[in-house]
Amino acid sequence: MDASNIFGKILDGEVPCHRVYEDDHTLAFLDIFPLSFGHTLVIPKQRCAYLHELSDDSAAAIGRVLPRIARAVLQATGATAYNLLQNNGAAAHQAVFHVHFHIIPRVGDAGLGVGWHPSPLAADAAAELCGRIVDAL
Repeated sequence: MDASNIFGKILDGEVPCHRVYEDDHTLAFLDIFPLSFGHTLVIPKQRCAYLHELSDDSAAAIGRVLPRIARAVLQATGATAYNLLQNNGAAAHQAVFHVHFHIIPRVGDAGLGVGWHPSPLAADAAAELCGRIVDAL
């Protein structure tokens, strides 16, 4: 991971941010290029590029604060809907290689637009895949 990315610089105090929440393990701040009013980023203080690299403690800390911050964003913006977005890898549209979650309020047309193109999963392929995932756990 590139420790000099923008989130690392924010954690190191080299770049200012509009902090909305901070504890020993997490930091939440407003996105400076928001998709909608209230777009907030939540990051772990552990420096990892991808979600699967986080320690259990950092992952638990993020899980504890996301609902609290989402409630605050909804209350502050008046939004009643939001998207929670987390990308891993350039092919999945990750631009900053430090784990981060976007809380993106949806108000009118402002917010995250999502294209969803599902396809069926055959029972035999599902059984085989399920077994591979269970074995990996």
